Amino acid sequence: MKWIQHLRTINQHKWLVMKYCFRAGLYKQGLLHDMSKYSWTEFSVGVKYYQGYRSPNNAEREDRGFSSAWLHHKGRNKHHLEYWMDYSLNEDKPFHGTKMPVNYVVEMVCDRIAANKIYNRDEYKDENPLHYFEESQEQHLIHEDTKALLRELLTMLKEKGEKSTFQYIREVVLDSSYEY
Repeated sequence: MKWIQHLRTINQHKWLVMKYCFRAGLYKQGLLHDMSKYSWTEFSVGVKYYQGYRSPNNAEREDRGFSSAWLHHKGRNKHHLEYWMDYSLNEDKPFHGTKMPVNYVVEMVCDRIAANKIYNRDEYKDENPLHYFEESQEQHLIHEDTKALLRELLTMLKEKGEKSTFQYIREVVLDSSYEY
């Protein structure tokens, strides 16, 4: 029953992200995180391509050449850097990443930690989200400031752990006077 396994994966992911968002002080974002995954557009594809050890979106891409679930998801969830892509006025680069609001960068950190914990299970280490980011960053159009803040927070997670990272996020990054 892949639909039950997929639902369990979504629920575990949402629960972890909510826990991390709450630790950061982002209560509303924690509650509303990834609600589109329960829509038929995303859920049905997730069930069809469910494997348990990676995102079903990658399996759909391999099969169809694109992921309809991802296209739906990224356009509705502001914690994804792809939501913040726009046309550029630079003729050499037709698209560019715009600077993300800091609360969505923090939610993205929470999302990456949770996703890595779900897919890596007992093998998870605090360095995994940074490693995943470094492996994939060349593929993404991300604003330099957003990239720097994301790297800073994921590096802190690797070097100092969750407790210190979330304390820093609450006390410094989400402070109204913080500018990045």
